[in-house]
Amino acid sequence: MSIAFVLISTVPGKEHEVYNKVLKINGVVEAHPLFGEYDIIVKLDMKDFTEIGEVVIEKIRTIDGVIDTKTLTGIKL
Repeated sequence: MSIAFVLISTVPGKEHEVYNKVLKINGVVEAHPLFGEYDIIVKLDMKDFTEIGEVVIEKIRTIDGVIDTKTLTGIKL
């Protein structure tokens, strides 16, 4: 399994709507609202990095109200 954290910036006033839509995406194991440069952080648990990329590009970035994302991939030490 591959883990990634996705930082999401939203249109002001769309945070709640984006948060609720993100929670419905398969592979999302956690989502938390934030204060600061990003509005939401999402933890993904997917089969591989290709699947992470597909979810970010095809599902998260296409949500109405999402302005920008930054994806951080996890590794095992």
